Amino acid sequence: MASMRDIKRRRESIQSTSQITKAMKLVSTVKLQHAKGRAEETKPYFDKMYETVSGMLAKSQNLNHPLLTEKTGGSGKKGVIMITSNRGLAGGYNSNVVKLITKGDFTKEDTIIFPVGRKGLETMQRNGYSCRGDYSEVMNNPLFGDAVSIGKTAMAAMESGEIDEIYLAYTVFKNTVTQVPTLIKMLPFSQEDIETMAANDEPETTSGALMNYEPTEEEALGYIIPMYMNSLIFGALVEAVASENGARMQAMDSATSNAEEMIDTLGLQYNRARQSAITQELTEIVAGASAIE
Repeated sequence: MASMRDIKRRRESIQSTSQITKAMKLVSTVKLQHAKGRAEETKPYFDKMYETVSGMLAKSQNLNHPLLTEKTGGSGKKGVIMITSNRGLAGGYNSNVVKLITKGDFTKEDTIIFPVGRKGLETMQRNGYSCRGDYSEVMNNPLFGDAVSIGKTAMAAMESGEIDEIYLAYTVFKNTVTQVPTLIKMLPFSQEDIETMAANDEPETTSGALMNYEPTEEEALGYIIPMYMNSLIFGALVEAVASENGARMQAMDSATSNAEEMIDTLGLQYNRARQSAITQELTEIVAGASAIE
């Protein structure tokens, strides 16, 4: 059995850790309330933009835009905008996003990562993936301008032929206890994707009329596609912040509960060790008295 001194030291150490995790839980709870409200305000615009672009493509035919059509004979490389956090202590929040790529169909040689968040950047570099830029500061307070900057970098790489596809890996905020790591393909749309959009289009809007563009198809799509990209990225950033705080709040709550259980267990061990020491001392006193007599 460990000595009373060792048990006391360990108990004091766990009590200090418990105070830290409890404080972190309270901070994450406050931040979550703000991030949750922002995510709920942004989500309708986020969803409507995707629905609008989907409807346009479903009603268009023979689109010939470099950011929409799949390339044949291209580099075959994929670009992934990966959103994680700058800090740890959030349970499996960061590792779940990383697994979407490392456990998916993304080889190190044919994948370029656009990392948003220090934890994702460090992990992907350790795993041997090529990372382009560092957008870690964005996670402190995501703004639409940050989404524009990230979107421009990714689309420039696609327009230059460096990558052929753009994906977005982030965590969807469902509620305080549920966050879902998600991977979506942003560009280009395959013919199968367009057919699926047409099939899912609302019956009342499916009149069979084709989409007309004014002034020209290329100019209209050149304006709409960046807006579509930026909207999806900004929506993902806002949801990721809410998910991060929700995951950290749950992780710190579990850590605090575990610490309290360990403190109770160590308290019992300490009392037993003290009782054993007292019993040993009494036995020695009685034995000494008997020897004198």
